Amino acid sequence: MKAVLGLCSYTHDSAAALIVGGRLVGFVEEERLSEEKHTKEYPELAVGWLLEEAGLRPEDIDAVAYNFSAPRYLRAVPRAAALLLSAETRGRALQRGLGFTSVALRTAVRRTALAAKFPRAKVSSLVHHRAHQTYAFAASGFEEAAVLVVDSLGETQTTTIARGRQLRLNPGRPAVQALHAIDDPASLGYVYGAVTMHLGWRRGDEEGTVMALAALGDPARFRRLFADAIRTTYDGFAVAPEFFPPRTLRPGAARVTPRFIAETCPPRDPDDPVEQVHQDLAAALQERTETVLLHLARLARQFTGSSRLCVGGGVAANCVAIGRIVEEGVFDEVFVPPAPGDSGTAIGAAAAVHLATAPEPLTGIEGACYLGPSWPVPAVDWNRWPKLRSRRLTVNGSARSTAAERAEFLAEQLADGLIVGLFQGRVEAGPRALGNRSILASPLRVGVVDRLNATVKFREPFRPFAPVVPEECAAEYFTLGRATPFMSVASGVTLKAREQLPTIVHANGTARVQTVSAEQNPLLHAVLHAFARRTGVPVLINTSLNIKGKPICGTPEMALDCLAGSGLDALLIKDWWVTK
Repeated sequence: MKAVLGLCSYTHDSAAALIVGGRLVGFVEEERLSEEKHTKEYPELAVGWLLEEAGLRPEDIDAVAYNFSAPRYLRAVPRAAALLLSAETRGRALQRGLGFTSVALRTAVRRTALAAKFPRAKVSSLVHHRAHQTYAFAASGFEEAAVLVVDSLGETQTTTIARGRQLRLNPGRPAVQALHAIDDPASLGYVYGAVTMHLGWRRGDEEGTVMALAALGDPARFRRLFADAIRTTYDGFAVAPEFFPPRTLRPGAARVTPRFIAETCPPRDPDDPVEQVHQDLAAALQERTETVLLHLARLARQFTGSSRLCVGGGVAANCVAIGRIVEEGVFDEVFVPPAPGDSGTAIGAAAAVHLATAPEPLTGIEGACYLGPSWPVPAVDWNRWPKLRSRRLTVNGSARSTAAERAEFLAEQLADGLIVGLFQGRVEAGPRALGNRSILASPLRVGVVDRLNATVKFREPFRPFAPVVPEECAAEYFTLGRATPFMSVASGVTLKAREQLPTIVHANGTARVQTVSAEQNPLLHAVLHAFARRTGVPVLINTSLNIKGKPICGTPEMALDCLAGSGLDALLIKDWWVTK
């Protein structure tokens, strides 16, 4: 059986995936193990876990699939530099070209290093968007679909449209055909990141904060500016360099122009208060992003004729924009995989190489989100772990012996108003906590959102919290009309939700809901029903088990640190109940 290791590394959100004999053994982001958020380092810990999980050694790996094509990048440098000559000096264009060449050359050196780590493996470079496309389609389970990928930048591509289809004569072998591409500098991801920085938050990390802030602003104030800055065209969109200069690799290079600053506001320092102008700027950015993404979705429908859509790339994490596509009814079904950003390309790269080189069907990707390590409780020696004593944590013993008893116990604590971390099973893929590394709280408690933001998550007071609900109860509270197991779509809410659960409704009248079935997550599903028996409401607040600036807790030690260093009341870690 062929073993294919997929990697996302050396840029950001390092991750690894392993496919053996066509089956996805596992996938995990390196940050969940190393504690360095968005790390770009080679995913040493992730690879080590995957090899151990599969019982393999490095020399047993037959192929290594990397999510970036250095040769394609290098070929594009002269053309990219030439395109800039009308807007920049020749020297700056040359500097940009040399910077890109340097990146590509470093990537080639790293490819040699990968070959040394896995001596019998063939190392393959996958086109970045190809990896996104393959993962998004393979995870959907659709027989046929349009595939739209929108991010900041692959090698040169920022937006692509493809058609995915399952090969009927060979089930389990999805094929993706590229149809259309938009190249840099037309990049929605770049623009959103640039404005995120301008507003005082971290590009590549806190775009979600800007999306949340947008609900508080008036888009009309800067609507005309963004319509001029991001113009839709018959085959996509274009970004005006008068507002957003073409990217360079120089440290500290400006991402917005003096004209943009003059027509909006000065850059906001992270410690400055958030003012109305910042809210309005975020609102106009979000509105234009939704408009352009909806335009691209319609183009994908035209190019493919498909009634189903898969969306990948970092911009697919914008759940409000995805909600707009769903609401407009351009497609009968819209799917976003649990890890739409770059980390998920580790799965896509491995899958693409497997499909090109091995005969077995591809399994274990469709609908899968719990793909990382699961830690046996005996691996944590509570009596010897020093932080239990130094952080004054107390192990109160087993919460109960069976899963049903644990569900009842946890529901009782939540109904009593405790905010509890939940650590169970395999680590989720992607940026959303989906019930295995979550913080749960009752949405019925007055002040729970303020408490979560101020003392548990240590983040901005305007940030909303996502609800989680049993799939069979979702229609009582949410208008989406479909399952959303990966928390990837912002849904409208019903009158019942507004009246009973205002804590989970954002200022724009939506909620980023997660629906849960008994098959997907038996414990969380049982907790929700047990909570409903006590309160009459089968809905909980679900946010990720971490604090601002830290990754989701992938290990027991990380989870215990989160409990000790935050306002969490308790942690249910497997069947152990830990308090302060």
